[in-house]
Amino acid sequence: MRDYRHLTNEEISVLESNSCWAEDWDRVMVDEDFRPYNFHRVVLYGDIRLGKFEKTVEVAKGFTKHSGINDATLRNVTVGDDCLIEKVGNFINNYTIGDDCYISNISTMETTEGATYGEGHMVSVLNEMGDGNVILFHNLNSQLAAFMVKYFKDKQLKDNITRLINEEIRFTQPERGTVGNGVKIINSKEITNTVVKDDCEINGAARLSDCTIMSSADASVYIGTGVICENSIICNGCSITNSVKMQDCFVGEACQITNGFTAEASVFFANSYMANGEACAAFCGPFSASHHKSSLLIGGEFSFYNAGSNTNFSNHAYKMGPLHYGTLERGTKTASGAYVLMPAKIGAFSVCFGKLMNHPDMRCLPFAYLLAYGETMYIVPGRNITTVGLYRDIKKWPKRDKRPASCRKSVINFDWLSPFTVGEIEQGKKILEQLQKAGGKNVSSYNFQEYIINASSLKKGIKYYDIALRIYMGAVMKRQLKWLKEHNRVPSPENFLPVTHVGEGQWNDLSGLLLPVSEEERLLSDIKNGGIESIQEVLDRFNDINEHYREYQWSWTYRLILDYYGLEALDDAAMQRIREDYIKARRAWIAEIRKDAQKEFDMGDVEQEVFDDFISKLDHEVDYED
Repeated sequence: MRDYRHLTNEEISVLESNSCWAEDWDRVMVDEDFRPYNFHRVVLYGDIRLGKFEKTVEVAKGFTKHSGINDATLRNVTVGDDCLIEKVGNFINNYTIGDDCYISNISTMETTEGATYGEGHMVSVLNEMGDGNVILFHNLNSQLAAFMVKYFKDKQLKDNITRLINEEIRFTQPERGTVGNGVKIINSKEITNTVVKDDCEINGAARLSDCTIMSSADASVYIGTGVICENSIICNGCSITNSVKMQDCFVGEACQITNGFTAEASVFFANSYMANGEACAAFCGPFSASHHKSSLLIGGEFSFYNAGSNTNFSNHAYKMGPLHYGTLERGTKTASGAYVLMPAKIGAFSVCFGKLMNHPDMRCLPFAYLLAYGETMYIVPGRNITTVGLYRDIKKWPKRDKRPASCRKSVINFDWLSPFTVGEIEQGKKILEQLQKAGGKNVSSYNFQEYIINASSLKKGIKYYDIALRIYMGAVMKRQLKWLKEHNRVPSPENFLPVTHVGEGQWNDLSGLLLPVSEEERLLSDIKNGGIESIQEVLDRFNDINEHYREYQWSWTYRLILDYYGLEALDDAAMQRIREDYIKARRAWIAEIRKDAQKEFDMGDVEQEVFDDFISKLDHEVDYED
């Protein structure tokens, strides 16, 4: 706690000679090392606390000014050390400002009665006319938000989580608006009831009202020209620029929102990118992207997703070049829980975008394409497993995580093959085999619900799903062998036994966190029964589940391997067979991707250099077999 002193008569005289005035000089307290010489035309009301002003402040590259306060009106304000505050058109009222800040050419900055700083608001996502189902607060992450959306129809759960979050807000919320250390706020109009954390830069914003900006030295936030942001929270590493309009939103770590994008009652998490379009009641999980003016994200739950222009989702089957974006890797869910299959542009077929799969079995045809030819709908199961696009996505997503280690609230598991997806693949393969058995092998097509699967597509789907299963089992087995070696344990049937039964059942994807359903249900029960005493315990539980992912994964995979190969235990012969199948499947997978790349190259869409570079990467895949 800093010690302050009263101004001396000499210091007051110097200030007054520089056209400074105070309502009551006795209410102006200063640091012991305060010097009054860098204050000009300053009007002070109420309780004022001033630090020392000894250093210069860089106002532009290569241009520095001495710290101080010039041409400003302050009321009930605390200013830290070595700040430069100048050209405040209206006033700064009820604010605490940290050290080394630069505030210039602003109109108003104040805290008013009833300020919430964007925390505690309950918004409704997925259904914009429904009851609120996500509470905005500074520690929200994609898992907690998805958990609330999924279970807030349970009144007891909703009440308990609301109580825990409100307690967190009560313990952490400041009494008035604060500006952290190293903050730059220039050329902006109105900043009201807003908490601005360290190293944030606000340049040209139109209005920030009831917001919390979670900036930090290693993940600073930038708020740019024309931005209007109300009742919202912006997390570390974000960039909000170019006339964005946002209300009742949460923006997670390292997100970019720009170019006139408008958003209301929506949440955006880890590394999402939004430009030009609009979002309303949207749940945008990690790596959601929207680039076009005609894109409207409304009432949907997205993850690893790219929204194109109008009906064009930009998820092409062939996309070796750099201009295309990520596929709909984990699916898109609507408010009703229906899933959207991945669209594509193939041959003469037109695309039926946004067709909803309401039957539960549709979840079990993963990595599929939905096509329309006239009034007839076709499913191509497993098609995306062997595309250039998926291969590129597997490699690129981890590299595109721009969050520093200290600012990773949302959990993101990048495994494209996991108990969650492989469970769907296993079920999808069984469905196709049942269709083939029921219809026979000498037919041209099969009916599945209201859709058609061509015989050739069904046969390839079984093949692709089996390739994925064998790749997955071999890769997890290889990882388990490495773990045994690192812990000086012999790879015997006894040592391969899982150390826990957790993970043996069904798995879910909770907006980036892959977890056993049993663990999700256990958390649900603990919250409802009062076994969890703080919202941080809930967040810690998500992290703990993620830390045990490999352990739980092995429990699930061990059972899959035994069932698939008809084994009682894993012995040397079984391991050798699994390894051989893994290598064969991997090479078959790479061969199919190579054919996909060649097809795109033959279409004339890719330059020779790009094609050769991609093929070179495929050639090196053999390096990862051992």
